[in-house]
Amino acid sequence: MSQAELSKMKAPLVPLGALIGRELRNEKVEKPFVKYGQAALAKKGEDYFLIKPDCQRIPGDSSTSFSVFAIFDGHNGISAAIFTKESLLDNVLSAIPKESSREEWLQALPRALVAGFVKTDIEFQQKRETSGTTVTFVVIDGWTVTVASVGDSRCILDTQGGVVSLLTVDHRLEENEEERERVTASGGEVGRLNIYGGNEVGPLRCWPGGLCLSRSIGDTDVGEFIVPVPHVKQVKLSNTGGRLIIASDGIWDALSSDTAAKSCRGLPAEISAKLVVKEALRSRGLKDDTTCLVVDIIPSDVPVLPPMPRKKQNMISSLFGKNPLIPLNRATNKLSAIGMVEELFEEGSAMLAERLGKDTPLNVNSGLYRCAVCQVDEAPTEILSVNSGSFLSPGSQPWEGPFLCPKCQKKKDAMEGKRPTRPTITA
Repeated sequence: MSQAELSKMKAPLVPLGALIGRELRNEKVEKPFVKYGQAALAKKGEDYFLIKPDCQRIPGDSSTSFSVFAIFDGHNGISAAIFTKESLLDNVLSAIPKESSREEWLQALPRALVAGFVKTDIEFQQKRETSGTTVTFVVIDGWTVTVASVGDSRCILDTQGGVVSLLTVDHRLEENEEERERVTASGGEVGRLNIYGGNEVGPLRCWPGGLCLSRSIGDTDVGEFIVPVPHVKQVKLSNTGGRLIIASDGIWDALSSDTAAKSCRGLPAEISAKLVVKEALRSRGLKDDTTCLVVDIIPSDVPVLPPMPRKKQNMISSLFGKNPLIPLNRATNKLSAIGMVEELFEEGSAMLAERLGKDTPLNVNSGLYRCAVCQVDEAPTEILSVNSGSFLSPGSQPWEGPFLCPKCQKKKDAMEGKRPTRPTITA
C-alpha cells in the first residue's frame, strides 16, 4: 500500500480544545508519571542527548510542568550537536508568549518548534563551523506528546493496544523521494559518490557537500537547501499511557521499529534502553554511535507499563509490514476509539511560509513587527512578509503575517534556492 493511499485513510485531526475540555470534564484524568532510561555506546563520540523532566512554562508553577527529551546525532564533528543541545529549547520557548494558557501553549508549540529549529541553525552557522547534527526533540505535557525532527534519528510510540507508530519522518535522500525532488528544485544535485572508472557507490548524497541527509542543523559547508525545518507531529495518548523510544540511527540501521519495541516490553524504562542497545549490537555490531532513550508515560497509579497484547500487534504488522512509514493510519484511529491515541497535528513541509502560521505580531505601543523566527522587533520599513518578499512601505496595506527580519528572510530565500547557498568558510 502506497504512502498516498495510507494518507487518504487517515481520520480527521481532533481539535485540541475539544480534547482539553474532555480532560477538564473527567475528574479521573490526572497528569501521568514520566519515567525514563538512557543507554549509549560510542563509536565516534558524536551522539548527544538531552533529558529535562522538570521544565515549567511559568517558573515556580508546578501545574505548568512539562518534560523534554532529545537526541542529537552529530556528523563532521561535535560542535553543532553541542550547540543545538544547549540552545534549542530556549529558542523554542522564546517563540511562545509567556502568558499563554495550556491550550494556547500546546497549539503554538508546533509553530514554535519550527521557529526554534531555524533560529538555532542561523545562530550556529554564524560561528562558521562545518559540523552538523540531526535532531529528534520530544516535548511531553500531560498526555500530549509533540515531536519535531530533522535527519534520521527516530521516535516511535508503543501503546497499550500493541500498535507501534512512527512519530518522525526519515530525511535520508536514499529513501525519501519527496526530499530528493525538493533539494534538486532548490538548486542541489543528488547522486552517489563517483570513484575511479566512473562507478557510483554508496547511498544517495546531496552535492555540494556529499551529505546523505536532506535536513539538519548546521552543515555550513553544504548548500542551504539542506534545511533545518522540522517535521512536527503532535498526538494525545489515552490515560492508559504509552512508551516512546527515541534513538539515533545506530539503533534504526539495525532494528525495525517493531523489533525495538518488542525487545523491551513490560520492563522498566531504565532496563529497556539498555536492552534496545544490546539488541542493536547483537544484530549489527558497533558500527556507529548508538544512543537510546526510553520514556514511559504512565498513569500515576501504575508502577510500570504492563506487557502489551501480541494479538493486536500481529494484526497491525500483517497489514502494514514491520516498519510503517505513515503513523496513526486508519487501523490505529479505529483503536483510538477504545482509548489509544488521537492525532492533533502533523506537518512536514520545508517551506517556512507554510509552517509559521498567519499571525501578525504587532506591538501596538511601539508600532514594531516581530520576526516569527528570531523574535526580534523591527520597524515596518525593515520587516518582510514571509509571503511577499517585498519591504513594507508607510503607504502600503499590511500584508498577511507572519513577518521575517531581513536576516531570516535571507535564510528563507537560501533554503528555497532563491540565492547562492554555498557559504565561504574561513579557517
